[in-house]
Amino acid sequence: MRPKPHRLSNLKILIIGVFVAFLLLFVLRSSFSSSNSDAFLPKDSKIVIGRAENCSRTCGKIPPSLAQALIHYTTSTITPQQTLKEIKVTSRVLQKKSPCNFLVFGLGHDSLMWAALNHGGRTIFLDEDAVWIEQIRRRFPMLESYHVTYDSKVNQADELMEAGKGPECTAIVDARYSMCQLGLKGLPGEVYDIKWDLIMVDAPTGYHDEAPGRMTAIYTAGMMARNRADGETDVFVHDVNRMVEDKFSKEFLCDGYMKKQEGRLRHFTIPSHRDGMERPFALCDIFSPFYWLSFFLGACEGLE
Repeated sequence: MRPKPHRLSNLKILIIGVFVAFLLLFVLRSSFSSSNSDAFLPKDSKIVIGRAENCSRTCGKIPPSLAQALIHYTTSTITPQQTLKEIKVTSRVLQKKSPCNFLVFGLGHDSLMWAALNHGGRTIFLDEDAVWIEQIRRRFPMLESYHVTYDSKVNQADELMEAGKGPECTAIVDARYSMCQLGLKGLPGEVYDIKWDLIMVDAPTGYHDEAPGRMTAIYTAGMMARNRADGETDVFVHDVNRMVEDKFSKEFLCDGYMKKQEGRLRHFTIPSHRDGMERPFALCDIFSPFYWLSFFLGACEGLE
């Protein structure tokens, strides 16, 4: 989430273009609503019409969060770590679902972008570096971020993979009460209480054996998605070129739920496991009929 400063002009153009598109949609929607409302007003309501027009001008202004994001990414030489194509995968889902609830494991140079693209929704960022969080808060106080602690390291991945196959890890429960070693239990209360529409795992760092690994973040994201009362959650995992992200996303988010992989980003759509469908936790088991049902449904959806 915190790449080295470098110039990526194409990526900056994409980010600015996405913001401009959202702005145009926002203004057009406001204008359309205003014109439709005027068409049904009586002829003798000129004063009311004048007030409505003044209101539409005010309501059509750029939201402050979007304005600040445009200024930041236009003037900054530091660009997000994800590539242009990877960002598009998540932005397409946000276009359909926003405003929504978006949980991001990680706080970095792309955080302002995600919050702006989810304008009107709630976006929460979790990061393990308290100093970094304070730096970002001083620059962008509108971002909602929390410090979290990860007890596991990358070199414990094999041990945690075996532990994750036990019955305590496949039971569908509130993650904060899970007996599974992989469950994150020290997150802020609202993180457990909110029904998340999107979850992105792009932290902790996980770039060497002694660094905090993403094993618990990936497992917990999957458990939150399965434990929601109904509906489905879009889960994104970045850096799947690395061993931990690759193996743990396949095991605990499951191939059967994977919608797309673009570069180092995987997109999973995980349905509720509490909706009465009696889905097995290990849908990724190719011998499970649920695996093939999900596979064919996903293939059919892709043809639409």
